[in-house]
Amino acid sequence: MPTLLVTGANRGIGLELCRQLKERGGTVIGVCRSSSPELAALRVRVETDIDVTSDLSVEGLAKRLEGTQLDVLVNNAGVLARDTLDKLDFEEIRLQLEINALGPLRVTRALMPRLHEGSKVVIVTSLMGSIADNGSGGFYGYRMSKAAVNMAGVTLARDLAGRKIPVLLVHPGMVSTDMTGHNGISASESVAGIVARIDELDMAKSGKFLHQSGRELPW
Repeated sequence: MPTLLVTGANRGIGLELCRQLKERGGTVIGVCRSSSPELAALRVRVETDIDVTSDLSVEGLAKRLEGTQLDVLVNNAGVLARDTLDKLDFEEIRLQLEINALGPLRVTRALMPRLHEGSKVVIVTSLMGSIADNGSGGFYGYRMSKAAVNMAGVTLARDLAGRKIPVLLVHPGMVSTDMTGHNGISASESVAGIVARIDELDMAKSGKFLHQSGRELPW
């Protein structure tokens, strides 16, 4: 059975990823700062007190996973703040950059020894990081952080090509979670699409920016 790790696993998309991946028979490791009753109820392996903005914390996760080989790494942890030009909080913007952009890079680098040829790296990103698609403005920190992680994902795809580890950048759609104020499609529908994209991920698709439905998205 494959071993799959999901960050930001205690709620929303991360929680639903853990649920659906476990139902398929995989060994799932849910990573988060603090667990939730919903995550505990899934009876997956849970690693708590992990802060993706901290080198020390992420290195601690890598040590906990010594001896474990990962088949799929899903970088899902994220945060969104609704900032506007007249109400900019630069500390909040920095936090979004740390979590959304540097977090996936930090986690992937730390867990490289746990990956092998044929492992898959997934980054849950957003169409709001698309420069071409930005028709409404606002959300400075979130847009900037997702544009940055898109670049990080493509760069990872190039750097990991020699190890035959494909990288997927996937937009989950507008999903009804705490982050979106419960507007959008259900987490189960979104995650079903994400799981399908993970299944079909290979080296030919590495570095692509895809909607969970499979549609390729503009940068």
